[in-house]
Amino acid sequence: MQSQTSVLSLLNDYQPKDPEEQKARLFIQDFVQQQTAFWSRETLSGHLTASAWITDRDCRQAVLLHHRKLDMWVQPGGHIDASDPSLIDASRREAIEETGLDGLYPKHRDIFDLDVHAIPARKSEPEHWHLDIRFWWVADDLSLQINEESNDLAWLSAAEIRKRTDEESVLRMVRKTLRES
Repeated sequence: MQSQTSVLSLLNDYQPKDPEEQKARLFIQDFVQQQTAFWSRETLSGHLTASAWITDRDCRQAVLLHHRKLDMWVQPGGHIDASDPSLIDASRREAIEETGLDGLYPKHRDIFDLDVHAIPARKSEPEHWHLDIRFWWVADDLSLQINEESNDLAWLSAAEIRKRTDEESVLRMVRKTLRES
């Protein structure tokens, strides 16, 4: 996994325009400075996660999945593994695992979006924070393959996404990328 220094540099280079996203950046920076295992699931108060915002080449639709455990529509993403060389690599791995899309390429290699959200307690896991670092990926092949973590998986237009979720961080990514039909 990337060092604290390189992750902090990546965060410093990202300048969000949205006030909520700016708060998230400051929270994540502080967390990374204080936690040596900032990415590890074993850091029970919270940990960084890596998500993938995937659009088609024309920015007319994005991939969302209906998350089985959270019972909501979200972008692909998840926990960072010790074997992931970087955050962007973790994002790509999660995208492939959750969508089956292997032919992804990054729109750019910088952070695309940030979010901090609470994950409810479950079984042996206490409630904790996911400090989500998001990267923008573009897919040429639109063939999706659902996995066991999801109830549904689909390419959706901006209008279709708004029908499925009112989650502000997802809608913010829609506003940043998708063209209205």
